[in-house]
Amino acid sequence: MAYEERDASDYHIGVHARPDELDAAAWDALLAQQAQPTPFMRHAYLQALVASGSATADTGWAPVFFSLRRAGRLVGATAAWLKSHSYGEYVFDWAWADAYARHGLDYYPKLLDAVPFTPVPGSRLLAEDDAARRLLLRTLRQWAVQTELSSAHLLFLDEDEQALAQEEGYMLRQGVQFHWHTRPDTPYADFAEFLATLQREKRKKIQQERRKVEASGVQFRVREGTQISEADWDFFHHCYRLTYQAHRSTPYLSRDFFTRMAHELPAHWLMFIAERGGVPVAVSLLAIDRARGVAWGRYWGATEAIDCLHFEACYYQPLAWCIAQGFQRFEGGAQGEHKMARGLLPVRTASAHWLAHPEFSRAVEDFLAREGAGMDGYLDELRERNPFKGASPA
Repeated sequence: MAYEERDASDYHIGVHARPDELDAAAWDALLAQQAQPTPFMRHAYLQALVASGSATADTGWAPVFFSLRRAGRLVGATAAWLKSHSYGEYVFDWAWADAYARHGLDYYPKLLDAVPFTPVPGSRLLAEDDAARRLLLRTLRQWAVQTELSSAHLLFLDEDEQALAQEEGYMLRQGVQFHWHTRPDTPYADFAEFLATLQREKRKKIQQERRKVEASGVQFRVREGTQISEADWDFFHHCYRLTYQAHRSTPYLSRDFFTRMAHELPAHWLMFIAERGGVPVAVSLLAIDRARGVAWGRYWGATEAIDCLHFEACYYQPLAWCIAQGFQRFEGGAQGEHKMARGLLPVRTASAHWLAHPEFSRAVEDFLAREGAGMDGYLDELRERNPFKGASPA
């Protein structure tokens, strides 16, 4: 533990260099109380990122976890990182860093409250009440000041946290993702019924893409949780690396990270393995939360190029599975307007930002106001392209 101090309201504020300095059961109990918990904020997930070497000081993600205790009991906690770059965040602030550099100022290191490499909206400030959440927000900012950092950022906050962050002096930045939701009144009986609700041209294109994959001789093997074998994980990681190599990049997550996930959080993983002639040729990996009926598209890769296989593995197979399992929501990940044609609709996301330098803070505030107005217009445009029959802009 870096240090612990007593807040005026009788909280003990702790700063921790590793997640395993915090009790896993107490952390997860707090997470379960939040408005939008996800598996990515589970203690085991965060610990695996660090222990596997995926998110460490060497990779530009030095852990700085904060805790609040009252009467010896954990009542608040959050996962933050000292960042020496802006990779793996999916909220792009490279222009801000460039502006600092042009003025001879250091933007890095910065303080980032987020789940590394994971653009999934959800609760970030684990706390028993709003008073503790506010204190976490103030602690992040104060720690940034004390350690002479340029800024503090929180990514993909839930709606309640967004409002609190703004009240505590953070600037909000809007983003957009594409999510699928089942019908609230009468859930789809199967994928065919879902398909029938789409506009004719969208429906026909999906049917054509699926026929191409079927004609190629590809079949899918679906594995969940402990059904996923070590050989399946090995094949997945091979494909995962190939995806990054194709983009001339380096994978963020090590094989050891996925080994830890298979052992420590198996119930949260779902794998679609594409095979041709009994030989695996591609795979997509989803994270799932059965208790809440939510699935998240995470990673994909293939050993050979097969027309339309990406769409089948990453959208149609997962959507069919979600409908069959009675899931409420499927989140398709960051960016991608092409997802709309497949029934995933635009959803706002938000991040919160505080900059220590007054002039840069005012400049970013002005930029965010203009960017926010543009985002409103962009969302209006997207809603006009609603792919469902008889839909009117939301």
